[in-house]
Amino acid sequence: MKKDETKIVLDTNIFVNPDSRYFFGKTPKEAFNNFLELISKKNNIICYMPPSIYEELAKFIGHSNISDNAMFINKKPPSVYEISIPSLIFYELIEEVRLRINKGLRVAEKFTRRALRSDNEEEIIKSLREEYRIALREGIIDSIQDCDLLLLSKELKARLATSDKGLIKWSHKLGINCITAQELRTFVE
Repeated sequence: MKKDETKIVLDTNIFVNPDSRYFFGKTPKEAFNNFLELISKKNNIICYMPPSIYEELAKFIGHSNISDNAMFINKKPPSVYEISIPSLIFYELIEEVRLRINKGLRVAEKFTRRALRSDNEEEIIKSLREEYRIALREGIIDSIQDCDLLLLSKELKARLATSDKGLIKWSHKLGINCITAQELRTFVE
């Protein structure tokens, strides 16, 4: 890598999250293809996506709707057998998961009590799903794709472009610099 080059690992949500994608376009397809057009003109920015993230993005956009400029994205999996992660991270993750499971249990108990007193089953289930999702998934890494992003960013000593609160939180624990969609837009212009 040349001294003035910057490595960026891209998360799907930069292009699909309505709060992020508008920095590049109105739809996920438009946002990603506009980003590709911008990045195709830069020699000092190297962009990466783990294959799991690229496939996730392609499901939102459709493989046939991705511009030829996608060649400017390096699709690289993390070297999972070579990357060292402090064991304290695993302790913290396990503790976080345990706390969230307990939160989820409390949410389920609350909605069970509510369901016993109500006839509006569909509304209760809808509310339960939302509150349960927030209790268990918001602010935590909860997928292989999240792990791929963290590990690849760590391996490459790259910035992680994401709006995912869980990824940002756990990236900071690993010393990974995160940038928002707005910062990414400014950076590539």
